[in-house]
Amino acid sequence: MTALAPVLEAFFTEGLCQQRAASPNTIAAYRDTFRLVLRFAQQKLGKAPSDLLLTDLDADFVGAFLQHLERDRGNSARTRNARLAAIRSFFRFAAPREPAQAAVAQRVLAIPQKRTDHKVVSYLTREELGALLAAPDTTTWIGRRDHTLMLVAAQTGLRVSELVELRVDQIIRGPGAHVRCRGKGRKERATPLTRETLKALRQWLRERGGAPQDAVFPSLRGGPLSRDAVERRLAKYALIASKKCPALRDRRVTPHILRHTTAVHLLQAGVDCAMIALVLGHESIATTQIYLEADLATKEKALARAGPLPARPRRYRPADRLLAFLESL
Repeated sequence: MTALAPVLEAFFTEGLCQQRAASPNTIAAYRDTFRLVLRFAQQKLGKAPSDLLLTDLDADFVGAFLQHLERDRGNSARTRNARLAAIRSFFRFAAPREPAQAAVAQRVLAIPQKRTDHKVVSYLTREELGALLAAPDTTTWIGRRDHTLMLVAAQTGLRVSELVELRVDQIIRGPGAHVRCRGKGRKERATPLTRETLKALRQWLRERGGAPQDAVFPSLRGGPLSRDAVERRLAKYALIASKKCPALRDRRVTPHILRHTTAVHLLQAGVDCAMIALVLGHESIATTQIYLEADLATKEKALARAGPLPARPRRYRPADRLLAFLESL
């Protein structure tokens, strides 16, 4: 029997850090997955994490863990699939190192991903976005920071992780003003800034001060904001904005909705999907197709080009009175 601890440690130190050079976000996500796995094993099997064997994490155990995520923790199918992806990655690493446990690994790797619902993406209209941007109290330091952050997010489409990690030296304020960031998949990209956004950023950075390596949007303690903090601020301003814009009353506004808003507004302005994919830093243009489904205005324009259907008008004839009575029951 092979102890789990040395294999799991090697997976993080060698497999993720050395061989794959995984990003800090990937390592953190996998770490959180195995913290949940080990705690569940401790409850279900009555073993301390350091005493677990590789065979303890067999397919039956992993299946029970995935059910626990959805049933007890209330996680969505997408979260369940993300946890399963981390477990699969571990067993792909462990199988050649522990060939005696190859059968256990193969059964775990055979667990399928769960199908998820495909939902139309949510975004803000120009009226809703305007109300949201007007919500912060710009007479305060925090209000000016939050207004600038939301304006940058809505204009550039940066992910929340890219926003909180944005440094002062990544804002190019001269001719051809733009924001440089390193996003998902270690891809660097440059996003141009509009005059309005550049003006707001210049004013904010003059007030913010700091060194070139400091965060553009710091917390009160001076460090970068957390993702949770950004989500809480957006929820607060959405509630304030709903008083002037009732359409926001039942909306859950998240940083990713601001990213969707950027994409849909570009699409409505006639920008090609390939260019939108470049702005957002998508790996494939196919990812950008979801915004075509979300934008009703674009669909209406496309249908209008087809013209009216060649249907011949017919004379209306009322239904038989007896049939009408039966249908009304």
